Amino acid sequence: MSRRLIDTHQHPIPEFYKRAMAKVGILGSGENPWADWSLQAQLDLMDETGIVAAVNSIASPGAYFGDVGFAAEVSRECNEGLARMVQDHPRRFGGFALLPLPAIQESIREAVYALDTLKLDGICLLTHAGQRHLGHPDENELYAELNRRNAVIFIHPLRNQAQNVPEYGYPAGMTELVLDTTRAVVNLLWNGTFGRFPNIRWIMPHGAGTVPFLAYRIAAMDKKPAICEHLPGGTVASALRGLYYDVAEIVSPAPLRCLMETTDTSHILFGSDFPFSRHRTPAQDVRDMIKGFDAFDGWDASARRDIEYNNAARLFPRLARAIEQADGPSKTV
Repeated sequence: MSRRLIDTHQHPIPEFYKRAMAKVGILGSGENPWADWSLQAQLDLMDETGIVAAVNSIASPGAYFGDVGFAAEVSRECNEGLARMVQDHPRRFGGFALLPLPAIQESIREAVYALDTLKLDGICLLTHAGQRHLGHPDENELYAELNRRNAVIFIHPLRNQAQNVPEYGYPAGMTELVLDTTRAVVNLLWNGTFGRFPNIRWIMPHGAGTVPFLAYRIAAMDKKPAICEHLPGGTVASALRGLYYDVAEIVSPAPLRCLMETTDTSHILFGSDFPFSRHRTPAQDVRDMIKGFDAFDGWDASARRDIEYNNAARLFPRLARAIEQADGPSKTV
């Protein structure tokens, strides 16, 4: 294929992670059993669909289940596993490190090791850990360390574990993942995290959940001087414009047009969410997602090339160099 995609939202599910989760009684992600994943299947699908590289994260359900020592052990094993994938396939894979939040000092140590020693491409933070969503002031020491390193942070949702919520009859992932992303983004805005740590590049999954639709309501923060003084540009709209967003699970006209009201195409990234599947096989979901992505008529050719490749190449220069060295200069840049 002449088109080349960098996918910033893929999730390997290695056996060591499944074994670790089984120790705490977890046999899948949310209400679903583990998706059918193998390294070869991932590479084969990438070859079929024109995905030249993927930035992997071992995300939901994370590593923390009340035991900090266990969370630190699982995070280290995940990060070293991701690093081996990158070392074995440097032009095909990048990696976001998992951290043992809510433990701050342990998370700082793991982030430093992952970025400086393992040379991973960024950090994956889950929308909440323990009793707090991202953006709590207790986390500022971690954000300061990542700010010093100009880190890329990829956010990934977890189903919220709120107690005494009225029962609903549908699978929780249909709404709770995007809603928890929304809670995390709003909490990060409210606590001034984006403004206090301006060197961090933030990637929001699934178009930031419901944030683009709720931007008008969230902009009530603009009327609160103590809040807006720590918003980049002084407003919610300006702060949101500076974030990055992937298009995983939102490839239909209405959410994509809403996202384009929130940011410009220099801050939109391709993402597939492989191998987590909504209704079919993981591979078919990726094919369907790319079909919807291709059918959208709201981007010109230049913007589409940015979303497919160029924006991610700028965020992940190590990965871009590896692709270019292997394949030759990109025709899309």
